[in-house]
Amino acid sequence: MDQPGFIRGLWSVGRSLITIRRPRYGGSRTVDHSGFGAILAELASSDGTDLYQHVAGLKSYLGLFSDFEQSQLSRDEALAFWVNLYNAGALALAGEAQRSGKTSVLGVPGAFSGPVAVVDGETLSLDAIEHAKIRRFKDPRIHSALVCGSVSCPTLRSAPFDGHDLDSQLEEQMASFMANSGAKLHGDGTLELSRVFLWYGADFARPQRMPTIIPVTKSRLVDAISSWIPRAPSAVTNVVFQSYDWGLRCSVGAP
Repeated sequence: MDQPGFIRGLWSVGRSLITIRRPRYGGSRTVDHSGFGAILAELASSDGTDLYQHVAGLKSYLGLFSDFEQSQLSRDEALAFWVNLYNAGALALAGEAQRSGKTSVLGVPGAFSGPVAVVDGETLSLDAIEHAKIRRFKDPRIHSALVCGSVSCPTLRSAPFDGHDLDSQLEEQMASFMANSGAKLHGDGTLELSRVFLWYGADFARPQRMPTIIPVTKSRLVDAISSWIPRAPSAVTNVVFQSYDWGLRCSVGAP
C-alpha cells in the first residue's frame, strides 16, 4: 500500500526481504486483539475523525509483542496477526498526521520506513511488515485488507482479523474492495482498477511467487481477478488504472 513510485517500491521490497526474517508459524496459540478491536469499533462510530485521540492506544497495542513468539501460531492466526499489526501501525501513522495538521501520511518523516513495532526482538517498519511478513504468506487478497490512512486505500474492517475465520474474512474484504472502489466496469468495456493492481498485479497473477514485482500484462491481470469483477470480465475491452489519492482519511466499514 505504500509505493508512490516504482523505484521506491523496488527498493523497499528488496531491502525488507534481505534484512527481515521470514514469518514463522506452526502452533495452535491464538492472539488477543481485543484492545485493537475496541479502537476499531470506536473509529467506526466516529468515521475516523477523532483518530488522533487513539494514537496512544494504538501504540500500546503495538507494544505488546516485543517478546512474542509468533512461531506458536497457526498459519492463519499468524497472517491475521501480521495484518492487524500493520493496520494498527498505519492507523497510528495516520493519527499522528491528523494530530500534526498534515494532509497526508506521506508528510510524516519515515512514514513507512521508520520503526513501528518490535516483535520477537525484531524491529519492524510498516514496509517490513508488509513485504517481508504479510506478502510471504502468498495470499494476494491481503492487498484489500491493508490500509494506509489515505482516501484511496481499502475500507478498514471494524473488527480485527482472526485466524479462525480468516479465509472468509479476506474473501469478504476482497469482494467489498472491488465493489466499492477497486474495480469499475463501464458500459464501453473499460475496466477502471485501483492503482493497487498496478503496483501489486503480479501478486494476483503469480501468488506462488509472492512477493513479486515483475509486471504482468493487463489481460493476465484481468484473468487473475476475474472472479471478483462485479460484472462479467468478458465485457472488458480496455484496462486503466485510477490515480492514487494519498489525502488523509480513515474509512471504517462493517466487520
